[in-house]
Amino acid sequence: MTGPGATGGRPTAARLAGIGLLGAGVAVALYVAGRLHTPDYNFSLFGRVGLDAVALKSTLASIALGAAAVQVLLALWIYRKLPLAPSPPRRLPLVHRILGFALFALTVPIAVHCLIAYGVQLTSPRVAVHSLAGCFFYGAFVAKVLLVQSRRLPGWALPVAGGALAVVVGVLWYTSALWYYNGYRLPGT
Repeated sequence: MTGPGATGGRPTAARLAGIGLLGAGVAVALYVAGRLHTPDYNFSLFGRVGLDAVALKSTLASIALGAAAVQVLLALWIYRKLPLAPSPPRRLPLVHRILGFALFALTVPIAVHCLIAYGVQLTSPRVAVHSLAGCFFYGAFVAKVLLVQSRRLPGWALPVAGGALAVVVGVLWYTSALWYYNGYRLPGT
């Protein structure tokens, strides 16, 4: 990835479009699979079903939200955008990658449980936003991984993808864990 002023004309636009299309393809595939799937409400998450599974997923989602916040801070530090921070240590990018992988790995059992137990549902605004955000998360993750591996792309592309991932983790937490912790209601409703 080159600096913020990188340009490349058509090849750069084509690469960005291709990465965007692959990410969108993953999100759409998850959406279609979730809509076609018949929910199995008795599917367990680490041996827990029903409200016990919701409690466990809320805890895991809260950990994921914290890890996403740390990821944003690490990225800001790596790119020297964190005010008053010293120069980043040489190992910081590796720490960022390891934490990113751990964050992704933490979300997989949650997503598998959601997909199998509930599928993609559009029954209420909260459920619809949560379902769609879950599909978008994995599409955005694929796009970010491809952006990290790409060269000669504009400097804004990776921060936008990483920021989108962090925002989606927040939306997923808000529409699930906060809803659970707030007595099955979103704040203000």
